[in-house]
Amino acid sequence: MSSISEHSPDSEPASRPVAAAIAAVFREGKVLLVRRANPPDAGRWAFPGGKIDRGETIENAAIREVLEETGVLAEPHRVFTALDVFDRDEIGRLRRHFVLIAVLCKWQSGEPIAGDDALEARWFTLDELDDANLAFSLNVAEVARQAANIFETGK
Repeated sequence: MSSISEHSPDSEPASRPVAAAIAAVFREGKVLLVRRANPPDAGRWAFPGGKIDRGETIENAAIREVLEETGVLAEPHRVFTALDVFDRDEIGRLRRHFVLIAVLCKWQSGEPIAGDDALEARWFTLDELDDANLAFSLNVAEVARQAANIFETGK
């Protein structure tokens, strides 16, 4: 999530939640994830995404972030869920509250190459999301399965 990590330790915490889009991109039964380079969740696998720019739609933010973080072109289908993410400092004080709005997307073209603030980018099967040896952001497996179900059933 490219622009979520812009936070100075000396700056005041955001007084309101920050809206961000995440993209659940599917291709041949696999979901696209990035390993984040920056907080929150640095080093963890997560959906590509970031802050929604002023005047930008949720769907456009999602596909922009996918392209910036992975080089993959995706087509947005619809918003399907939202999540709260709380970024806390080392003693537990709230720095930022993000509202992540998940957009179901279909792969159009390109192979994932890490860009922007991503350390890695690759496709995962849903079964791989249960691998205890990999660090995932909170709710990644649950959201991916929800998206896959919508994608397969159209509901």
